Amino acid sequence: MMKTGVSKRWASGMAIAALLLAAASGLSGCATRSSLLRTIPEHRRRNPEKMELLVTGYCPCGKCTGWRRNWLLIPVYTSGPLIGQRKRVGMTSSGTLAQPGTIAADTRLFPYGTVMYVPGYGYGRVEDTGGKIVGRHIDVFFRRHSQAEAWGRRKEMVTVWRPD
Repeated sequence: MMKTGVSKRWASGMAIAALLLAAASGLSGCATRSSLLRTIPEHRRRNPEKMELLVTGYCPCGKCTGWRRNWLLIPVYTSGPLIGQRKRVGMTSSGTLAQPGTIAADTRLFPYGTVMYVPGYGYGRVEDTGGKIVGRHIDVFFRRHSQAEAWGRRKEMVTVWRPD
């Protein structure tokens, strides 16, 4: 009887692992130029804006995204209006999973869904915000903190396609 309970748990664990693997395989890597630009109306694709922006890098670590583990080892916000509340690590403010190609921006200037081309980084889409991301400043996502630090702070001439 105990073997049956163990095998059921093992089977359900394997099913969950398979679902997570399937979901992750669709989310890995940057979006391609054509898939991102298809989300922009035709009349906008032909006339992108070019502007100089301050570009910094970030990753899902607590230092970059403002969280720490509480005494129960649960990730919580360290500042802002959600201080002390549970933080879903790796989730953007738009509700998507952060991955290469995710850009944090001031949504008053660049609304969610804005597609950008950043020289040296590639194409990305605005899906996140940040407390220190204001005005002509964007934050591009990297998987590791060392990559974000290596990117540093740069002024780049960025190509911008805004959604309607």
